[in-house]
Amino acid sequence: MTVLGDLKALFEASLTPTPAVLTIGLLIVLLAPILLHFILSATTPYTTLPSVVLVGPSGAGKTALLTLFERGPLSSSSSSAVKPSAAATHTSQTPSSVELSVSANATSSFRDDLDATGSAAKKFLLVDTPGHAKLRRHALSRLTASGTKHANGSIAGSGTAAPPSTLAKLKAVVFMVDAAALADGDALPSTAEYLYEVLLALQKRVAGGKKAAPVPVLVAANKLDLFTALPAALVKSNLEMELGRIRKTRSKGLLDSGVGADDLAAGEETDDWLGEYGSDKFTFKQMLEFDVEVDVIGGNVVGEGEGPGADKWWRWIAEKI
Repeated sequence: MTVLGDLKALFEASLTPTPAVLTIGLLIVLLAPILLHFILSATTPYTTLPSVVLVGPSGAGKTALLTLFERGPLSSSSSSAVKPSAAATHTSQTPSSVELSVSANATSSFRDDLDATGSAAKKFLLVDTPGHAKLRRHALSRLTASGTKHANGSIAGSGTAAPPSTLAKLKAVVFMVDAAALADGDALPSTAEYLYEVLLALQKRVAGGKKAAPVPVLVAANKLDLFTALPAALVKSNLEMELGRIRKTRSKGLLDSGVGADDLAAGEETDDWLGEYGSDKFTFKQMLEFDVEVDVIGGNVVGEGEGPGADKWWRWIAEKI
């Protein structure tokens, strides 16, 4: 009876509104959710979504494409009471990302509401990176391990090294180009120079013996709604020709710098040689040797109905997730 009496007295004391009881009750109310949060955080594994990285020179339309996929196109119906607002795009200074969903069978459009249709969906991150030459380290760091040095002397992992989980979840790279600007010829060398660095970084992932999954590349020829824009086939051939010229220039630069033939044979040149070593002309098919598939597809972000649109780009991305 002594034990029962003690329990009864303890129960009655817990129901008495004394300062001690109120203090203990308040602490339980405040600390229990915090403790539960730490327990769940420690036991729940962190999930990194697969990612697709948007790269390319400034003004190619990367941010506009990200906005289009996130918000959808503007409604063309004048009777529509509510229209999605278009984000004001500007030269990006830092990377930005949005979480998007594609249907499991990769047949949906970015215009489709997968929740409304009840379709099975896969989520991924679409990452927009700055295109300015001084800020391209943000993009290159997402393609290579921390501290990888590129041919132009930049350190890919400098300041923005991507964690191993992010590198492992990289599913594809979309390199956007302004097909109208390439028609002038002035933009071609700088665009191809950036593409050379991107492809070389992906090539080194495989050539370095690292167990990295292949990362396909989409060269998205944007602004085909403009009359002055080059067709996708011509964009491809012009880029291949310019990439071959850059490759020869870099090889000649090594020889002019005093690097001997023995050093070149030992691998000094092959580290920065894009595609099939020793080949005269460069083609994107040479990247298949390093499990890097390159597709060139034309489209346009703005001008809904005035060009190919962005549906082919979306389907390409959906197939890679």
